[in-house]
Amino acid sequence: MWIYEKKTQIPVKVSGKDVRMAKSVLEQYGGADGELSASLRYLTQRYAMPINIGKAVLTDIGTEELAHLEIVATLFSKLIEGATKQELKDAGFDAYYIDHGFNPFYVNAAGNPHTVTYIQTKGDPVVDMYEDMAAEQKARLVYEHLLKMTDDPHVKDVLRYLREREIVHFQRFGETLRIINECMGKSAT
Repeated sequence: MWIYEKKTQIPVKVSGKDVRMAKSVLEQYGGADGELSASLRYLTQRYAMPINIGKAVLTDIGTEELAHLEIVATLFSKLIEGATKQELKDAGFDAYYIDHGFNPFYVNAAGNPHTVTYIQTKGDPVVDMYEDMAAEQKARLVYEHLLKMTDDPHVKDVLRYLREREIVHFQRFGETLRIINECMGKSAT
């Protein structure tokens, strides 16, 4: 079922360390609208999906979100690599470092831990598709905010790639919603 290549979907490069940006990037690692929440949401929702194409879309996107989690973790690691004690303190990242070192951890940019209350699944395929479309738009917006927080062209490349995947996922969920409504004999309202 799985083929794992030891590389990220996009090469992750940075021009240099940027502890403040590393802290901000954690929003997409452990935040409410981040990659972990998306993956868990979609991989859970597939069990109540009544049509196979919907299950396939949720599985495809849910597993792709895991790959995005790896990209975000790699970006974080490269941005914080070699940070000094003073750089960590200046970025307000000393407490994080004491708990987690240079490892990414499931917290948002403010340091709040990830919680399963971020994950919505109602068991109704139409409701879940609307939730998923909204989640992809929120994630897209977070990437746009992150893009404004850096001048590093390499970091921007990675963030743009991830933002574009959110747009593609939104479109795929929209197509899936249309198919669900056709199969269930409902209008796409």
